[in-house]
Amino acid sequence: MSHLFQTVDTPDGPFTAVAGPSGAVIASGWTDSVTTLLSRVRPENRPGAVVPGTVTAVDAVLAYYDGGPRSVTDVPVELHGTDGQLAGWEALRRIAPGRPLTYTEFAAQLGNPRAVRAAASVCARNPVALFVPCHRVLRADGSLGGFAWGEDVKRRLLDREERTTTV
Repeated sequence: MSHLFQTVDTPDGPFTAVAGPSGAVIASGWTDSVTTLLSRVRPENRPGAVVPGTVTAVDAVLAYYDGGPRSVTDVPVELHGTDGQLAGWEALRRIAPGRPLTYTEFAAQLGNPRAVRAAASVCARNPVALFVPCHRVLRADGSLGGFAWGEDVKRRLLDREERTTTV
């Protein structure tokens, strides 16, 4: 079976998810370019063929934008990386919506509060945006820091999560 991709319109622009035969998401983000998404996956783990189709994870994306920010971290993902990256991506999935951490706090959760650059690298290399919510990590001064899909998208995601979790 081929890998499938599906793009949906969101208030933050087109969002595309690529999923394997099991339905687990291997790449996602705010773009309609499958090539851009697959460039975030390790070369040895990139699928040979990706075709348009129905990706069930998109239902969680639509639920997220309807005010259900927790829906996205229940979506199965298939990630490939170092042990540190895999542990970091799993830890990101445990950050509650509306309760962002600083990079220092995130590094502490990973076992080394001084490894801020390593923590930031885990976020930067996340191939499954939204499903692994790296946007929930901020600089120590509260500023956004970087985000592969743009700081404007990161700000809107955080604002949306703050509103939907305080209702």
